[in-house]
Amino acid sequence: MISPVWDRAKLAMRLLAIDPTGLGGAWVRARSGPVRDYLTRAIHSFPGKMTKIHNGISDEQLFGGVDLSSTLATGKVVLQQGLLQVPQVLILPMAERCPAELAARISGALDKQHGHSLIALDEGFADNEGLPSALTDRLALHLDLEDLPLGETDAFVVYDPKIEAAIDRLANVSVPAQTMTDLTITALRLGVISMRAPLLALRAAKAHAAMNDRSEVNTDDLLAAAELVLAPRATQFPTNDDDDPLQPPEPPETQPDDMENIDTKSSATGDTMQAPIDLILEATAAMLPQDLLDRVATQAALRTATASNGAGSKTKGNRRGRPIPSRQGRLDGISRIDLIATLRAASPWQPLRQKMAAQKRDGIMIRPTDIRTKRFTESSDRLLIFVVDASGSAAMTRLSEAKGAVELLLAEAYARRDHVALVAFRGEGANILLPPTRSLVQTKRRLAALPGGGGTPLAAGLKAAMEMSIAARGKGMSPTVALLTDGKANIALDGTANRQAANDDATNMALKMRKIGTPSLVIDMGPRAQRPLEALAQTMAAPYIPLPRADAKRLSAAVSTALEG
Repeated sequence: MISPVWDRAKLAMRLLAIDPTGLGGAWVRARSGPVRDYLTRAIHSFPGKMTKIHNGISDEQLFGGVDLSSTLATGKVVLQQGLLQVPQVLILPMAERCPAELAARISGALDKQHGHSLIALDEGFADNEGLPSALTDRLALHLDLEDLPLGETDAFVVYDPKIEAAIDRLANVSVPAQTMTDLTITALRLGVISMRAPLLALRAAKAHAAMNDRSEVNTDDLLAAAELVLAPRATQFPTNDDDDPLQPPEPPETQPDDMENIDTKSSATGDTMQAPIDLILEATAAMLPQDLLDRVATQAALRTATASNGAGSKTKGNRRGRPIPSRQGRLDGISRIDLIATLRAASPWQPLRQKMAAQKRDGIMIRPTDIRTKRFTESSDRLLIFVVDASGSAAMTRLSEAKGAVELLLAEAYARRDHVALVAFRGEGANILLPPTRSLVQTKRRLAALPGGGGTPLAAGLKAAMEMSIAARGKGMSPTVALLTDGKANIALDGTANRQAANDDATNMALKMRKIGTPSLVIDMGPRAQRPLEALAQTMAAPYIPLPRADAKRLSAAVSTALEG
């Protein structure tokens, strides 16, 4: 039996074959395997040119430039054509590792609509990586095939005479005036804030109408477009209140001249087609996963946790690491010269320089402005600083679960070869039980011996974590702080038992943590969510994860999800 998910994937590929430029492309999340092979083989039946690119592709390959070998051989400047100068379908494997620079260049090409489209193959399930938002916003079709079994799929061919006829009909498909309003309201009710989403849904509806030999978009086309374009972007379940302020307004008497292919005249039956918004919402809501809100919250936590200077952050240098495009530089005795890039920069100027030279010279004339220096990027070692509340209130509630969760996280960190450190606070201050290390055995031994009891010097724990993170950065590491506490601070920094002073000190330390830019997580160990602790997390600009009634395994899974990246 063929899965409905696979049927939607086949429909999405056929619509993309009809209007690749208008739809921009597809974001396909699927592990490498036979299911994805079925899809990629179907993609290769698309008409026109198709090229596979990689994340390290250079600007010369994308935009063209001087063909250095031909230029040196002929003595004349010979230019080579770039991939983005030829209309074609670009296929990007390992799209979850697409750098922001490449995403920006491809996005610019898609915006110009000169015949380009992109199929991004995303395998980033293990590390919670994902395609940059600049591209996900421009790709109409989002397909998630992660849990699709092979037995519920089949081989298929995209391009056939029916698709070829639909391509010819696409330009003549008209759209009733109310359609764009309906799609926009549907997107808003689903929590889709992108202005591109309704426009992409409209293009999908037109392609669907053309595929079904219709000259005008109808309700079936809008339902298909909403399921393929709007549903994967939803961030909330739709509301259907009768007094919803987003009721569709009356259609204007006249339409702007630039509303291409929008038919304001009556249809063959004498009435304009107005798709019922509730029908579209009902069909779209049926496709939304039950854990939609949890997925959105997890993604938000991940974005916050991996913000500036996040775990495993990349640093640029000129000596080692992964090569990145060179840039203009100078002969300073430190930077390494990129000879090929330097010759490529100097080649176009050779005829003019030879002409202006006092006497003719053999070889290539290089000026200081031609110098290009090599650049590299490398990921620093990650340091996970666990700050554990071992006070009496924590010991009475969740200290044992917190210890179990940290042990599970330590095992994962050891497998990734991360550094870990352990800070505990109780009584009148905080103690560094274990400085940064990769020793799993030693860390687990110190954690198991951690006693519980005494006051809650939360500010002291934050101060110790902040000082350790500053020292770690000085050694080239990327620190991340995971704070596990019930939030009931009652010991000030000076060691006195003063609840108000303790809260003020904790707030001040949270502000300092935010200023130094160390990514942090705040895990509420209490039996119920604590609003003061949530406010502290906001002060730190850190995700707040309340986990009442959670065991060690669930606690570890939540923290690991937010820390991955």
